[in-house]
Amino acid sequence: MTEQPDPVGVPAARPRMRLLLLLAAGVFLLDLVTKLVVVATIEPGEDIRVLGGALYLTHLRNTGAAFSFAEGFTVVFSLVAAAVVVVIVRTARRLFSTGWAVTLGLVLGGAVGNLIDRIFRDPGFLRGGVVDFLSVFGPDGDVWPVFNVADSAIVCGGVLGAVLALRGIDFDGTRAGTEPAGSTGSGSRPVTMGE
Repeated sequence: MTEQPDPVGVPAARPRMRLLLLLAAGVFLLDLVTKLVVVATIEPGEDIRVLGGALYLTHLRNTGAAFSFAEGFTVVFSLVAAAVVVVIVRTARRLFSTGWAVTLGLVLGGAVGNLIDRIFRDPGFLRGGVVDFLSVFGPDGDVWPVFNVADSAIVCGGVLGAVLALRGIDFDGTRAGTEPAGSTGSGSRPVTMGE
């Protein structure tokens, strides 16, 4: 039996797991390096004004969620972050959408970045304070809560995920209610991603 070529104009779908993992690794490494630099060079509570005051670099420890929300629930957030990592890695096997790969890569990299802080930083396992260092339009989070690269990646991934969901884009790259590229429905015509 010979292998049939893909129909003309219908691209072969490829898993996007590599894209997801590379992006997650990039976010994690950028987050880790920036936190190490901040801890080594900025004293806790010190504010460094940059970009004419549009941004301040500081050194704070956050035991809450992103943007210092719900401090005191550090263990809960640590467990949630661990669960998010597991769910994303399991989902990656059936991921064919570039948009969702970027979304989940951003969230995965950010979740791992902050989880590492919660595991290894004081005051102890799963209770560590996350290093936050970016404060916009004012020092010490006066205008906007202090955040880090991981928080930014999580928020950007969340916004992108919401846009994809509102547009009806599934993990397989199709719009909700259509079949993956290259497959045929009840008719003989293949369904493409744009339909």
